[in-house]
Amino acid sequence: MTTRSRRETVTFQHQFRIRGIDRLLPPGSYEVITDEEMIEGLSFPAFRRVATMIMVPAAGQNSAMEMVSIGSVDLSDAQRLDASAPHE
Repeated sequence: MTTRSRRETVTFQHQFRIRGIDRLLPPGSYEVITDEEMIEGLSFPAFRRVATMIMVPAAGQNSAMEMVSIGSVDLSDAQRLDASAPHE
């Protein structure tokens, strides 16, 4: 099975929560890693998402980061809420 990882940076303007992370996260830029696997048997290359992870500051640590598995829909929901939050 062929797999690939995609990395992107997402930015939040406000504090936010994502289901699966039990704390409020500060505004800023976060690296998101998406693992995908190739769908076999097609006449063209196509991939399906199998995992989404986000790098967040570790709880109680000043500079440590941790990779947390999240749902892609939960990430989209957090981005939507951030974009619709009132600007100060």
